[in-house]
Amino acid sequence: MAKNQVSYKEAIKQLENILADIEGDNLDVDELSEKVKVATQLLKLCKEKLYNTEKDIQEIISGNKEEI
Repeated sequence: MAKNQVSYKEAIKQLENILADIEGDNLDVDELSEKVKVATQLLKLCKEKLYNTEKDIQEIISGNKEEI
């Protein structure tokens, strides 16, 4: 999974699918382990995207306050 190629929306969709798979109780230990690893990577990506978006918004707001 290339980090920058996955959108936030796609990452959330993948996380929802992984959660459904885990809740379905049809995974063996190896599959579960792999799903948890992928979910961890997706969660990290989502956190980074949210952090960067918040930072960008704060910069825009700060810039607008200085102009006023």
